[in-house]
Amino acid sequence: MIILPVVFLIAVILGVVEGLTEYVPVSSTGHLIIVGHVLGFAGPRAETFEIFIQLGAILAVVGVFWSRFTSLIKLQKSEGQGADFSGKRGLLLLLATSLPGLVLGKLAHHAIKEHLFTPATVAMGLLVGAILMLLVEKFKRKSATLSVESITWKQALGIGCFQCLALWPGMSRSSSTIVGGMALGLSREAAAEYSFLAAVPIIGAATCYDLYKSRSLLEAADIGYFTVGFLVSWLVAWVSIRFLLRYLTRHSLSLFAWYRIFVAVVVFYFLH
Repeated sequence: MIILPVVFLIAVILGVVEGLTEYVPVSSTGHLIIVGHVLGFAGPRAETFEIFIQLGAILAVVGVFWSRFTSLIKLQKSEGQGADFSGKRGLLLLLATSLPGLVLGKLAHHAIKEHLFTPATVAMGLLVGAILMLLVEKFKRKSATLSVESITWKQALGIGCFQCLALWPGMSRSSSTIVGGMALGLSREAAAEYSFLAAVPIIGAATCYDLYKSRSLLEAADIGYFTVGFLVSWLVAWVSIRFLLRYLTRHSLSLFAWYRIFVAVVVFYFLH
């Protein structure tokens, strides 16, 4: 049983981890599993907490891209534009990206929870994702799509298929979608921005579904440290998104790939 002050400290630590890693392509789920394992914070209630603090990271995206999301509410497309990421077209593009992951996640939810949420499988996911990142940077095709406004239906659906890789903890949703976007002809910056936007429906839906299923585990005593974790996650995610947008305008994904390889090696080392 973890005493109360320690629970709040763990909430802060995991909130920082979630905020730092949700959108940086290093796998937030993987890091939460590893750090939670090290801290001895495990079990159904811990899993529910880790799901809940993702909502903070989701709201950070909405805040950073507020004008993007408010433009989606306008169902009329901007005048004089053949391609646009607002109104009905923008919503349908996000739907096309979200559907593959939602369908596969629903079908494989139990198997994923039962077999893939271990430090060993996370380390393997980190390693595989790192290799994909290095490959897409090495063999990067010339970018034909330089902004989110120019994303096609085929690209949106293709990114959604890549996003399914993130169902394997350690692969990273942001890594999978950015790599997928670049492989499909998006510039690194456009792929990163679209990855952030596409996170809201898929993570929002998955989080609400998991929280609904776990509602019976929660008690009034959980409100305090859940709130702390949520707020820390929101603040740190906001800063992380701003940092990554600036970073990727001048740098490749290679630094994140080598970091993932380092973490994977460390985890494998301590498992044996």
